[in-house]
Amino acid sequence: MKKFTHYIKQWLKAILLALLTVVIVKAFFFWVYVIPSTSMEKTLLPGDLIFVNKMSYGIRMPITPLTFPLSHQKMPFNNQWQSYLDFIQLPYYRLFSSTIERNDVVVFNYPIEDVVPVDHRSFYIKRCIGLPGDTLKIIDKKVFINHKFLLFPKNVEFNYHVQTDKSISYDSLAVYDISEGSYFGNESWELTLSNSVKNRISQLKQFKSIKPLEVDPNSCADYIFPFCKNYCWNIDYYGELVIPKKGATVVLDSNNIHLYQRIIEIYEKNELKWDSNIFIINGDTTSTYTFKMDYYFMMGDNRHNSSDSRFFGFVPEDHIIGKTKFVIVSVNKAPHALKKYRWNRFFTKVK
Repeated sequence: MKKFTHYIKQWLKAILLALLTVVIVKAFFFWVYVIPSTSMEKTLLPGDLIFVNKMSYGIRMPITPLTFPLSHQKMPFNNQWQSYLDFIQLPYYRLFSSTIERNDVVVFNYPIEDVVPVDHRSFYIKRCIGLPGDTLKIIDKKVFINHKFLLFPKNVEFNYHVQTDKSISYDSLAVYDISEGSYFGNESWELTLSNSVKNRISQLKQFKSIKPLEVDPNSCADYIFPFCKNYCWNIDYYGELVIPKKGATVVLDSNNIHLYQRIIEIYEKNELKWDSNIFIINGDTTSTYTFKMDYYFMMGDNRHNSSDSRFFGFVPEDHIIGKTKFVIVSVNKAPHALKKYRWNRFFTKVK
């Protein structure tokens, strides 16, 4: 009986040690995530299991310490129960902090998910195109950083109006590596295409016409950040704006407060009152604000089908999780998929 008890104790110790190791690795070093959407196609595909290095930009210390191990928002055995207690919130701190490089593919917490703590917000993955202090502008789909054109990512995608013959159906699109689109009748489609796919199908007689989706440069989209009529921007014509940088000071006015209000009130936790050009921050009247954190501008490679900084604004540094390094495995779960496993994507580096 003593041998059996000793045997059980040894196994329990081994299980607890293994669990502790996994918890520490997940919290501080690296983890894996599954890509759920098409916003980063064709760089990342739905069903890709990616390896994320949490040390790339420094180790973010836990903000919500009272969290059930290996959980995120809900308990693993009951999706109705919250997996954390948020009455204790630690200040943001990052060990061995290092800078994000332009064009890095970054995993971060969704900034505007205010109902949960920062480190329990949903995981998003986008390409960082704008760094703290950069001036950003988008003109006819082209991104300009500090007034210089930023080259498109290799696998960038846009939407096109496509006219086909009757041989094309949803089932047949997968043959041409087209995974996203809508049919409007009379063989008229709106399809999401990379440049290589567009060039390929333009040589085929089944595709009679391929025209880029054009957005009126003067149209104002009220769903585009900062959601203000004073900034008449849309998905393809955006900015110009300066990305906030830690220590930088801006002069506030009735226009740019719409860009910075969320930063001041929510991300940097100040009390703000304002009327016209009069601003009161934490009880003091002021005309300026100095940023306490660095901020970033993120975009998906699927430029017309990505919820990114054009829609939710700047990403604060305390929301940054890590850098995407490579795809471990890739499983195609699409209903019209020709093959379940994308073998050519296994252990491929993300660029």
